Amino acid sequence: MKKLIALFTFVLAITFTAQAQEVKNVSLEQTKGEFTQKEVTLSEGSYVFNITNNNVGTDVGFVLVPEGKDASDPKNHISAAYVTKVVADGKTESSNTVTLKKGTYKYFCPLNKTPQYTLTVK
Repeated sequence: MKKLIALFTFVLAITFTAQAQEVKNVSLEQTKGEFTQKEVTLSEGSYVFNITNNNVGTDVGFVLVPEGKDASDPKNHISAAYVTKVVADGKTESSNTVTLKKGTYKYFCPLNKTPQYTLTVK
């Protein structure tokens, strides 16, 4: 019985640790036709992307795609990384939580017609 209780306690501890994973914020700013951050390097983990529209003159958004996938095909986008609301001039909006694994990704804004930039997860 003591072994069963110890096992149960161990499983609970692992469950709480996994649920307590820290969500980090990544702030990215867009100006007309570009992001001000040309490259981002992160650790594996969970992130919320905060996208700021610095007087672009149009609403902006955010698209994140694993490198090597066709970025023009929405099926390849990491939809949780989309901002939950398009970002108006002078505003900041956030994505949902995105869990990123090691690898390389591309980020861009099709509304602001930015180039594709590199996000590396180590």
